[in-house]
Amino acid sequence: MTAADARSQAMASQARRVHTEVLLRGLPAVVASLTTAVQDLRSQPAEHALQMARRDAYDAWQRCATPWHARLGKSLRHVYHHGPGDSRSASLSSRPQNLSLVDDDTIEREIIASRLALAMMDKASWEFSDLRNRMQRLEGLEDLPHQDLLRAQVLARLVLDAWFESGLSSSIWQMLQRPLHQELSLLLSEAYHDSNHWLLQQGVMPEVDLRPLIRRNASAPAASSSGSGGGSAPAPAAGMAPAVAAAPQPPATPALTPATQSAQQVMAQLQRVLARHVPELARAPSPPSRSAQLGPAVGGSAASVAGVPATQMGAGPTTRHSSQRLGAAITHAQEAVLRRAEQADAGGVDIHMTAPQALDEIRQRNQALKSALKSAADTPAERATIELVALLFQAILQEERIPPALRVWFARLQMPVLRVAIGEPDFFAAEDHPARRLIDRMGACVMGFSTSTAEIGDALEREIKRVVQVVEAYPDTGRRVFQTVLTEFEKFLDHYFQKENEVSRKGVSLAQQVEQRETLAIQYTIELRKMLSEVPVQDGVRDFLFQIWADVLAVTGVRYGPQADQTKSMKRAAADLIWSASAKVSREDRAEVIRRLPPLLKTLRDGMGHAGMTADRQDEQIRSLNNALAAAFTAKTAAIPRERLDELMSQLETLEAMLPNTEAGVEINESLVRDLSSHEVDGLEVVAEGGTVPTAAMLAWARELQVGSWYMLDYRNRVEPVQLVWRGMRHHLILFVSPQGRGVLFQLSRLAAFLQAGLMLPAQDESLTVKATRNALAKLEVDPSRLLA
Repeated sequence: MTAADARSQAMASQARRVHTEVLLRGLPAVVASLTTAVQDLRSQPAEHALQMARRDAYDAWQRCATPWHARLGKSLRHVYHHGPGDSRSASLSSRPQNLSLVDDDTIEREIIASRLALAMMDKASWEFSDLRNRMQRLEGLEDLPHQDLLRAQVLARLVLDAWFESGLSSSIWQMLQRPLHQELSLLLSEAYHDSNHWLLQQGVMPEVDLRPLIRRNASAPAASSSGSGGGSAPAPAAGMAPAVAAAPQPPATPALTPATQSAQQVMAQLQRVLARHVPELARAPSPPSRSAQLGPAVGGSAASVAGVPATQMGAGPTTRHSSQRLGAAITHAQEAVLRRAEQADAGGVDIHMTAPQALDEIRQRNQALKSALKSAADTPAERATIELVALLFQAILQEERIPPALRVWFARLQMPVLRVAIGEPDFFAAEDHPARRLIDRMGACVMGFSTSTAEIGDALEREIKRVVQVVEAYPDTGRRVFQTVLTEFEKFLDHYFQKENEVSRKGVSLAQQVEQRETLAIQYTIELRKMLSEVPVQDGVRDFLFQIWADVLAVTGVRYGPQADQTKSMKRAAADLIWSASAKVSREDRAEVIRRLPPLLKTLRDGMGHAGMTADRQDEQIRSLNNALAAAFTAKTAAIPRERLDELMSQLETLEAMLPNTEAGVEINESLVRDLSSHEVDGLEVVAEGGTVPTAAMLAWARELQVGSWYMLDYRNRVEPVQLVWRGMRHHLILFVSPQGRGVLFQLSRLAAFLQAGLMLPAQDESLTVKATRNALAKLEVDPSRLLA
């Protein structure tokens, strides 16, 4: 073993020591919190049976808290000193397979331990991911051993073993489950955090992400970590794979996405060049507000744009008028382009001309038009504008990732853009000018990983043609027509990927069902809590309704509709369950419960089955409900009056009418958002792991990703291109689809984590117009005199 290896092993051992010491140091606080919790439970009013159970739990905790603390501390020290392979606690899956039966107590312990491990990892997953990567680096392992104390499930089993060995029961655990989960989650998070902090002080992987584990080809550039607003700007070289910025510290100012940073740098560089050579053309960026809304959509008719009042169009930046001679020359050039296009459509030119040949002809014609326009210009600013726009479109026409047939349509925007650039010098200062944004949005949709128009789709190609033709039809409306057709194009993309694109349509439909189900489940939970806030219902039944049955109602409502018989049956089951779990003081009521129980339990099982719950979890829930129903027979609280039960049933039947309208902008508490990993079906994968804690910059970047853009995704041992095809109503869910139709669904925070870790890379390191502007600047550096020629 080399000295470096020995030092790495020593640091790994020290990190484990720090982890263990934090756990041991925090145990007294956990015991104190649990003591407070059990005292609070004892003081709360409840049915006689429950009150007696809580008193017994209090007495047991007073006797066994200290032994539990001592046993758990001893187990932690034992595992630390003897290594991960000597853990005295093993899961069922790690035990030798034989023909003996496993007793119910062992199964119950495994279930409780799994729940505890999941609860702890829910709060500590990011810190654990960082610590695991650092330990893998130090120890040279592919992953942590299965019985490593750093794993939450190992700590969970140690906690449970000490719990039962000290004389505490599973019923007491159930009573204290919430504070147990909360306190142990906080303790484990602190242990992970302190271990990471110690390793950081030793210089071990200061910036943890998954990029070192990603298989990349030799030409992929390394990610840089400069800047303070969300990562460094991508490298300007054309043809290189896009770089993802390393995770910086959260900035005090609003986070800038890599694309925005790059665009601002290029625009600033362009302004410096103009300030040196054409001062009258240079100006500081002053982009108009993106929130300014336009009037009616274009729709292809003259009245759609020309008939919109200026007050609806919104106030634009300061404009200037071109000289009369130049305006006439631009009009003449635009007419020449349209005549050539009409001749081509009518078969007046060589019908066998290929798209590359057409592009060569366009380049030659544009060069001649540029000379003619410059001769008609009266000022240096006008000549410089003509040159800059010509350089921009020259770069766009050379972009190999845009199919040649579509580049022909991009070329036809040159004259409309020139007219806007002359009238609005802001075009060269604001990266979000509507003309730039329109070209960038269309380019992002076709600049994926294929150059075939067949794979792009006829509908998308037709829409790009329509957009160009509308812009050409209204030459005097300036930025307004660009903004209007940009809005239309974005609406088209939403419709296209949901309805017309065969590859994405199924994935979008499945993702919408997931979102609808999750939104309804959250809303049902909120409304059920309101309805039962003053109704005496057993805690077990209350938890079942909130955590399980709300999801069942949502699934049934999505699948069959809110007024379908199946949905009404599930609502009646909820009302029957509430009544059955209320106090039963008369013999007739008890007999009625016994008579109605078998069909009620069957309905409950059917509902849980429709929601995708496994048979084991169904059995677990039914056992819990049986205990709650049995307690109802001895409860001393008042029974639910028949009138109140009828009112609850009426409220359940009209539950949908009380739900908030999310489309109207009502926010749902994100703490109620559930784990979506159980929603995976054929054709839809839900990303539930991977990445690192996202920074504010990465979250901002994830929010700004636009429908239609292409990315390279590394997930589940596959590296493949994907296209963003759908965003949920609240932009919390984002769907990507591969060319083969595989849907990959992200929650926003997980997508930001993938961006930060380099597991999701954009197809374009820069937008189309920013890259074209950078290429134009490179040519101006070689020969700046061409601006004024």
